Amino acid sequence: MAVKTHELKLDIARIGAVSAILMQPDHARACFILAHGAGAGMRHASMDRIAEGLSERGIATFRFNFPYMENKQGRPDQPAVAHATIRAAVDEAARLCPGLKLVAGGKSFGGRMTSQAQSKAALPGVRGLAFLSFPLHADKKPSIERAEHLGGVAIPMLFLQGTRDGLADLGLLKPVIAALGAKATLHEIEGGDHSFAVLKRSGRTNDEALAEVLDTLATWIDQLA
Repeated sequence: MAVKTHELKLDIARIGAVSAILMQPDHARACFILAHGAGAGMRHASMDRIAEGLSERGIATFRFNFPYMENKQGRPDQPAVAHATIRAAVDEAARLCPGLKLVAGGKSFGGRMTSQAQSKAALPGVRGLAFLSFPLHADKKPSIERAEHLGGVAIPMLFLQGTRDGLADLGLLKPVIAALGAKATLHEIEGGDHSFAVLKRSGRTNDEALAEVLDTLATWIDQLA
């Protein structure tokens, strides 16, 4: 499958411009607006693997940096800045991929910022949110406060979570997802940590675990109305 990759600049009103990448396979059937985690930008190897893997499955990706990452600042942006960046990315992905089903979300911090933005005001044209390791709480600080806004999200949500994820105690996350009802789906990656890495003694590789993540995500996207 032929794939076109475009390096872009994403303009964010009253904030500035950040780098972005559109990876679009021929005959793509959807576009995933993919926000990065707190500690690594859009060009991190893990983001490359996700984008490449989804491309192999017929799904385009629109990646972008948050301003703090673009400007090499240590601390993540304030939520209002992150939300504005996500909204700009959704608008640009819709413009560049007319007619494609739009899904938004991302890794850890990026996914959480996307759900916060959606809970405040619907992201235009986005049919579902997908979280690659939703960060329910800080490491070794169990809490569900970060999930309180999810009740304000009206579209389908997919939670892809490793069972060894130190930032999402499944004993806390499962009741949160159950309370969201039919709009929320949890898929557990057995033995996966926050990056979906698995232990050698598990009998499978990190690549196999990531393939499960991407297969599940692609199937879920296809099933969205």
